[in-house]
Amino acid sequence: MSQFLEIALKIPETIKGFRQERLSHLRPLNEFFDHQRISKPNDLNEATQRITYNTRHFSGNYAVVVGILTVYGLITSPLLLIAVGFLVGGFVLINRFAPEPMQVGDHVITQRGLYTALFVIGLPLLWIASPFALFFWLVGSSAILVLGHAAFIEPPVQSEYTGLEAV
Repeated sequence: MSQFLEIALKIPETIKGFRQERLSHLRPLNEFFDHQRISKPNDLNEATQRITYNTRHFSGNYAVVVGILTVYGLITSPLLLIAVGFLVGGFVLINRFAPEPMQVGDHVITQRGLYTALFVIGLPLLWIASPFALFFWLVGSSAILVLGHAAFIEPPVQSEYTGLEAV
């Protein structure tokens, strides 16, 4: 129980750290969606250079895009939400209400038996909900959106001079 409490208390720190680290790199929407800088790269080398620059430059924006896609994927998969809720909720309830063996009629129910029942029911439910399909959809859709945006947005002229020293 104390481990669960420690983890729960660290969540706000983790969110604050994520906000400071990733979301501090958010670029304004008018820069992220600047349609005047959209152009087709001439060759693979130029596309690679654009992707390299833009993934660093728009890293916060891309993290938000991936987060939005994750939420959308979970919302459109209610069976997956139910399966994960069942497993996580069952784990929490077993830890909270059944730390010691219980006598029910002639049977003794242990915490190990409850975990076994939870996983015998929860894992097939999770398998039916196909979390791997959501994962691979998320990887594919994120890659297409992020790499497509990064390849077609021209870096600003200042980016060509970032590695040069002033004389």
